[in-house]
Amino acid sequence: MTDFQQLIASIQQAHQHLQAQAVRAVNQALTVRNWLIGYYIVEFEQSGKERARYGQQLIPEIAKEIKINGLSITNLKIFRQFYLVYPQIGQTVSDQWNFLLNADNQQITIGQTVSDQLLSQSHPVIRNNYSVDATQLAAPTEKLISRLSFSHLTELIKIEDSHKRRFYEIECMKGTWSVRELKRQISSLYFERSGLSGEPGKLSQLVQQKVKPETPIDIIKNIYAFEFLDINIKPIVEESDLETALLDNLQQFIIELGNGFCLETRQKRILIGETYYFIDLVFYHRMLKCHVLIELKIGGFEHGDIGQLNTYLNYFKEEVSEPQDNPPIGILLVAEKDHALVKYATAGMDENLFVQKYLIRMPHKEQLEAYIKQELQKLQ
Repeated sequence: MTDFQQLIASIQQAHQHLQAQAVRAVNQALTVRNWLIGYYIVEFEQSGKERARYGQQLIPEIAKEIKINGLSITNLKIFRQFYLVYPQIGQTVSDQWNFLLNADNQQITIGQTVSDQLLSQSHPVIRNNYSVDATQLAAPTEKLISRLSFSHLTELIKIEDSHKRRFYEIECMKGTWSVRELKRQISSLYFERSGLSGEPGKLSQLVQQKVKPETPIDIIKNIYAFEFLDINIKPIVEESDLETALLDNLQQFIIELGNGFCLETRQKRILIGETYYFIDLVFYHRMLKCHVLIELKIGGFEHGDIGQLNTYLNYFKEEVSEPQDNPPIGILLVAEKDHALVKYATAGMDENLFVQKYLIRMPHKEQLEAYIKQELQKLQ
């Protein structure tokens, strides 16, 4: 190895090591914060002097009052459940962040009480076969909070069976699974298949060989981490330089067309089920009284692209549009080398209605296709 190659190797090694260290620090702080929030909520519910005043409205009132990015009603409920499932994390919190716990230092007692409740309410087979405390069924808390992201933990707390949860904790850490891989393995009944297998060790080895390990940057690029750090959510969406330039120019082009287009937002984040999606451009058309969603795809057209856009339209129809608004429409722009394709998505709208009422106020397909081709030639 030459001196120059050694220099490059040293820089890369330092970057990779310290990047991973930074990711672990952020991940651990996020996980501990969320556990503490869950702990505070449960403690208030159990012993707070004003608990009767708030009752079932406690979490909505917290979300309303606190106004911190990421502390929605849904997330606060997740944090509460996180504490209930993993009370044993309290020992790690007590050791390292004791000043964040209440002065009376009741966390261990509460944690043990919750653990006893979890065991007593578990499935009869589990209760009869195992007399150990529920906290002993989990992986070491230091490893849990340093090697699994909070997004991993939100998937794990959905598993009621403590033994099943511990199985996925261990396998996930052993294979450094991504959240997507964890969900896939749960859906594939990996735990159940392992129980039926005559050689579970070989099955584990086979599964882990097929899994692509998660990198430190994958761990940090999740909704929870960006909200926790109060970073604009847009950097999560990895647009190539070409996509970014095309969207910048397309946005300005459509605004300059006039015709009633008003830009509402770019990279609109929406939550469908348990997955976040991002819509490239969202306009509101003041004459048509409807939203216009625009998706840009670099590469070949696939029929699933229209289906995805129709899913966004249905979401907007149900969750975003006002009663007086007309149904939203979508425009899919496909850019591939020197070829461009434009397709409209209507989410099942009557074709005659679309042609007679909407299409006359939309940019012509040929106009958009010509524009995309022109921009591609400039940018490539």
